[in-house]
Amino acid sequence: MLNRRLLRVKVFQSLYAFFQSDDADVVKSEKNLMLSIDRVYELYLHFLLLPVELASIAENLMEEAKQKALPSDEDINPNRKFVDNFLIHSLNHNQGLKDKVKKHNVSWDTQNELLTRLWKKVKEDTSYKEFLYQENYNIKKFIEKLYLEFILDNEDIYLSFQERSIYWDYEDCDFAIHMAMRYFDKIKSEEQYKTIPELYKDKEEDEAFVRGLFMKSISNDKENTALIEEKTKNWEMDRIAILDVILMKMAITEFLHFPSIPVKVTLNEYIELAKQFSTPKSKLFINGVLDKLLNEFKSENKLKKAGRGLLQ
Repeated sequence: MLNRRLLRVKVFQSLYAFFQSDDADVVKSEKNLMLSIDRVYELYLHFLLLPVELASIAENLMEEAKQKALPSDEDINPNRKFVDNFLIHSLNHNQGLKDKVKKHNVSWDTQNELLTRLWKKVKEDTSYKEFLYQENYNIKKFIEKLYLEFILDNEDIYLSFQERSIYWDYEDCDFAIHMAMRYFDKIKSEEQYKTIPELYKDKEEDEAFVRGLFMKSISNDKENTALIEEKTKNWEMDRIAILDVILMKMAITEFLHFPSIPVKVTLNEYIELAKQFSTPKSKLFINGVLDKLLNEFKSENKLKKAGRGLLQ
């Protein structure tokens, strides 16, 4: 499930915390890194479970409405298009999802008030009414609207996760939400798509990449710093954004110590991370420094890539 972009982000965040700490312990830092990755998967399970939780709240509110002293016709015979749709039923009866939720101790139980407020907003929105009464407005379209307009960037939801774990942040929530939406899109009927993706596409390979990138970036820090200083002689190192420095050190580590990763992939990945996490000018600055270093590495035959085309 997790892609290399997110794994690089988690290493980047952990290296930033490590280099900023006066008494960082490398073993403890590595352990926290792996734990932070596990926590992303827990977020993913939370957002897979969310439609079921909202459907449960919707059904409870329907039952409460029936108990009014003077219930309306709508209260007595509510529209059940959302609570009875195939996607909700598929998630509700997905044993694989239930097993993983239990294994990772995932639950929305403590957030019932938050979700009830959320559902009442959704219920009053025009998109919900369109879903209920327009024949061509199917559950997939509604779930997409629900997540993009009410879940993504929802400050209350994000804060609730941050209060529960220091390892959950905005980027993790955004990633988990989009991955959950991709999963929903694969469900075609109540009986289809019962498989829940694992945390890693290849656990052994991806864990080795994460641990290797983190540890090698630390163990080769002096060498990487010297390489960057050589190519930025007109700059004092303390004038360069610390985020840019860490991103360049990670890129150098990949260039020199990860023979199976193409040079172009590494270069593109860290330029994209610079655009996401650092200053507006960081993209050009990092690209310029890394390009100089690559030319040097190639001329000195330092790039030991394992296959054809990986030096490009």
